[in-house]
Amino acid sequence: MKLEIRGVSFSYNSVPALKDITMNVAQRMVVSIVGPNGSVKTTLLRCINKILKPKKGVVLIEEKDTRKIKLRELAKLIGYVPQTTAASFPATVFDTVLLGRRPYVNWGVSSRDKEIVSQILSLMGIEDLAFRRLNELSGGERQKVIIARALAQEPQVLLLDEPTSNLDIKHQLEVLGIIRSIVKQKGIAAVIAIHDLNLASRFSDKIILLYKGRIYDAGEPAKVLTQENIKTVYGVDVEIYNNSGIPYIVPVRPVQTKEEDLLLWRNVG
Repeated sequence: MKLEIRGVSFSYNSVPALKDITMNVAQRMVVSIVGPNGSVKTTLLRCINKILKPKKGVVLIEEKDTRKIKLRELAKLIGYVPQTTAASFPATVFDTVLLGRRPYVNWGVSSRDKEIVSQILSLMGIEDLAFRRLNELSGGERQKVIIARALAQEPQVLLLDEPTSNLDIKHQLEVLGIIRSIVKQKGIAAVIAIHDLNLASRFSDKIILLYKGRIYDAGEPAKVLTQENIKTVYGVDVEIYNNSGIPYIVPVRPVQTKEEDLLLWRNVG
């Protein structure tokens, strides 16, 4: 499996967002998309998944142009985990994850579909929630269910938009560990939009650093997550520590507040 993004650009109402994005993702690879707020990480995922239509450029899976792939077939290739999911959906956890099998269902749900769902619930550690309703769950539990639903599609590419945003540190490590294990064992690929640079560093084979809608740098975590890059893109001074080849990032001082903003705050106070 190979995912290719070739020269993708996208605009919102003629305002450029993505500018000439070109990147490759091979099988058994976890790629993290990082960058400051407004660097359109979510937009890139949505262009890959055909939720948004690029102004120019193409997205290819195994040399097949996704524009020519029907949505039902694309759902067998790409699993998508959005950043937020409505909490009011009343279906049970089992039925919610079973929706991931929809691209494969013709006349009815098979025993194999149910078996796959049971296996994924166990893998995600949420089998005890199987008959709870989605709108009764915490944000973290619900996030695990939505990831499980995407895995039930048995995709070749897994797209995840801030998959750890509602999880505590234990479950962040657990979920990203599960995703990485699945990628390696099943021979698929994962593209993750994520804010936490240390999580990205720990679990990624490759990092794409976005800045002002363009790829500012790309490569292994140690190449991309440097003091110079972080200072330029985020405007933050950091120290980089090495832990068995994995860069670990620590800010050295708080971000400086603009003097006029500080004066305004004092006057209000």
